Amino acid sequence: MELAGIGKVVLGSIAFGVFWVMAVFPAVPFLPIGRTAGSLLGSLLMIVFQVITPSQAYAAIDLPILCLLFGTMVVSIYLEKAHMFRYLGRLLSWKSFGGRDLLVRVCLISALASALFTNDTTCIVLTEFVLKFTKQHNLPPLPFLLALASSANIGSSATPIGNPQNLVIAIQSKIHFGKFLLGILPAMLVGIVVNTVIILCMFWRSLSSPSKDVESLKPSPTPPMEAAAEMSSHKFSPAKMSHMSTPEVVDDGEGSHRFSPAMMSHPPVELGPEGSMIGDVDKVGKLGAVPAVIDEVAEEKERKGRKRALFLKGSVYVVTVGMLAALLSGLDMSWTAITAAILLVVIDFRDAGPCLEKVSYSLLIFFCGMFITVDGFNKTGIPSAFWNLMEPSARVNRASGVALLSIVILLLSNFASNVPTVLLLGAQVAKSAAAVSASDVDKAWLILAWVSTVAGNFSLLGSAANLIVCEQARRSEEHGYNLTFWKHLYFGLPSTLIVTAIGLPLIRG
Repeated sequence: MELAGIGKVVLGSIAFGVFWVMAVFPAVPFLPIGRTAGSLLGSLLMIVFQVITPSQAYAAIDLPILCLLFGTMVVSIYLEKAHMFRYLGRLLSWKSFGGRDLLVRVCLISALASALFTNDTTCIVLTEFVLKFTKQHNLPPLPFLLALASSANIGSSATPIGNPQNLVIAIQSKIHFGKFLLGILPAMLVGIVVNTVIILCMFWRSLSSPSKDVESLKPSPTPPMEAAAEMSSHKFSPAKMSHMSTPEVVDDGEGSHRFSPAMMSHPPVELGPEGSMIGDVDKVGKLGAVPAVIDEVAEEKERKGRKRALFLKGSVYVVTVGMLAALLSGLDMSWTAITAAILLVVIDFRDAGPCLEKVSYSLLIFFCGMFITVDGFNKTGIPSAFWNLMEPSARVNRASGVALLSIVILLLSNFASNVPTVLLLGAQVAKSAAAVSASDVDKAWLILAWVSTVAGNFSLLGSAANLIVCEQARRSEEHGYNLTFWKHLYFGLPSTLIVTAIGLPLIRG
């Protein structure tokens, strides 16, 4: 595509610049409206400036990606309700052999969970666990937080549902789930090992001795037995399902029940004119037996509640495994995820509102605005002109081309964020690869997926997962820790370059 007219180029660049500033710095003092509103503002400017028409804006929204993202969110919510992430948290400290063993576990569990349940979800639910057991074992939180975020990013590269940019790549490239997994899995496995070794080397001494970072985290006086109980009872704000309003037994949404005060109180006793109870001793005896009868009814309902919770938990795991099997078999990813989500809603057999309220609709709206903004920027011809300059030296059929392409992707992913980078470069990279050899097209897409994902470890701003870990750690009331930009960069710079370089030769198209 050639460059558009000067007016369209300038106005389109302004609109994209507004989007970029709001996406990278969502709380800028002059316009602190956040990423989602910034994305909508950028898309609106593209239409107001007549860079694209309203009909083109609607067409730019990729519904399959939104459906896949929505479906995986709902499935993750039900997995959280089924205590999947609580079990993963228990694995972190089960029969631990010290700080280094714990760190290796964090890396492995974070990578596995991210490949199956997205990196953002993994970081949201495991950050508090990581802070909790570092405090209980008197270990420095920094290496564990870095391990959690970086391993989540690397692990998420292996599957189309691991992160948003992989969703985009899988839909646009039409690479089915199994081929995507096999193409990147070797690089991901080696990358996790290398990343873990880097963290161990950088923090070897601090992992073998108690934490001295008293300014950021105070040692915990919690006894070992109480600490174990606290770990196993930790909750991740499970979805609040609707419950019956009956005064007898109230369902708390997790299979257990609580009793209302009205149910537990004794029935009123009618008094005579002189203050004496009406009725004989037999009647009083019957009245005294009423609470025991109610207790039996309550216990029976509680047993049924536990059975129902167990059935729902088993159903969630079965449906999730079925969804993964369907994805591996090559079925349509978007409709597979939607089907799994709706099936879980039906099996739950309750008002789905409370669960659906936990879906990140702001992220879905952000994607809509981003699709429109990036499509408008593409119509200015700037991305095509830039790629035309780079294309002869950045082809994937030779090592030097792969190296140059990887550097461009890495820099753009940290400058413009990874998802916009994929949207801007994806079609161009695939077209360039197809011009050389049709067999290189899938490899080009997978290289884009690998580098754009691992690039998230470069700096604190490179990935949403990094920011989630940072904010969760900072806001934790009991275990607060401040993960700064420079602390992350000290580790992220060498890790990103080494892991990316080692993984590239292992990518198979």
